[in-house]
Amino acid sequence: MKRLLSVLLCTALVLCLLLTGCGQSQQATGSNVTPTPAPSAGTTGSSQEQKQAGPLGERPAGGWTFGYTCMDGTNPFFVILEETIRKEVEARGDKLITTDPANDVTRQITQIEDMITQGIDAIFLNPAEAEGILPALDMLKEAGIPILNFDTEVADLSYCFSYVGSDNYNAGYVCGEDLVKKVPGGGKIIILDSPTMNSINDRERGFKDAIAGKGFEIVAEQDAKGNLEVAMGIAEDLLQAHSDVVAIFGGNDPTALGALAAANAAGLKDVLIYGVDGSPDIKAELARGDSLIEGTGAQSPINIAKISVEVMYKYLAGEKVDARYPVPTFLITSENVKEFGIDSWQ
Repeated sequence: MKRLLSVLLCTALVLCLLLTGCGQSQQATGSNVTPTPAPSAGTTGSSQEQKQAGPLGERPAGGWTFGYTCMDGTNPFFVILEETIRKEVEARGDKLITTDPANDVTRQITQIEDMITQGIDAIFLNPAEAEGILPALDMLKEAGIPILNFDTEVADLSYCFSYVGSDNYNAGYVCGEDLVKKVPGGGKIIILDSPTMNSINDRERGFKDAIAGKGFEIVAEQDAKGNLEVAMGIAEDLLQAHSDVVAIFGGNDPTALGALAAANAAGLKDVLIYGVDGSPDIKAELARGDSLIEGTGAQSPINIAKISVEVMYKYLAGEKVDARYPVPTFLITSENVKEFGIDSWQ
C-alpha cells in the first residue's frame, strides 16, 4: 500500500512539474514578443505615412460652413477680399456666411454669436476693434470653432490658429520714406489714424519711424475711424487751423480720399497726401498726375484672401500651419501706378 501511494505521489509530482514548465515557457515567449495591433479602420501603411486627423474630424458630407466677418463690409478693400474668399470656398463645394458690423464691435459680437448658432465650422475674422472683440473670441473658443484672423490683428492672437495680413508697418514706412525724399526740408504734418485698429496703428508707427529726425512736426493727430466721410469732416476743421501743413497721412485709402476732399475744398495746392491700400480709387487719382494724392502703401486683398483660404483648408486637413503669414506691401505713386492696373486691385 505504501509502495502504491509513493508511486502515485511521484507521478503527480512529475505531472505538476511538466505543467508548470509549460506554463513558464508560454509566459516567457509572450513577454519577449510585442503583438502587432490590428490597423484601425480607414488607415493603411505605416504611422508616418498616415495623414494627421484634422481638428474637426472628417469634412461633412454637405461640406464645411465658414463664417466671415470684417470691420466694414462696404470698404472696397473688404469687398474684394470677401468676394475672393467666397469664390475660393464655393469652388471647393463649401459655404460662406458673411456678416457686416459696419465698424460696430458690439454688433460684430452679436453677429458672431448668431453664426455660432447657425453651426459654422470655422471662421475668417477681421475685428472691428482689437480689444473689443475678445468676448466673441471667448464664445468661439468655447464652441470649438477655429479662428483664422486676417488683415487686422486681434489683441490676443492665442485665440487664433493663424494670422494672415499685410506688412502694415512697411506700408506706412514706404509712405514716410517717400515724403522725406520729396520734402527734405521737413514741415508740419497731420495724421488721421484709428487707434482701435491694430493694422492702422502699425502703419502709423512705420510712417513715424520713417520721418523721425527729418525735421517734421506732427501738429494734429485724430481718429478718422478709417472712414471717408469722418476723415473729410475732421480734415476740414484741422486744415482751417493748420493750412500750412506739407503733408497728410491717412491710415487707409478712404481716409486719404476724405483728406483730399477737404484739401480741395480749402483750395490747397502744395500738400502731399498719403494713404494705405492701393485701391482703384486712389490709383485713379495718382494716374491723373495733378492730384494732391502723392502715394499709397499698397497691399493686396486678393492675395490676403487666397492665402487665408489656403491656410484654413490646410489647418482643417490637420497639416501644420505657421502662426503668421505676412503679405508684402509696397509704394505706388504716379510714376509706377500704370504697372499695377488702375481699374482693379493688385
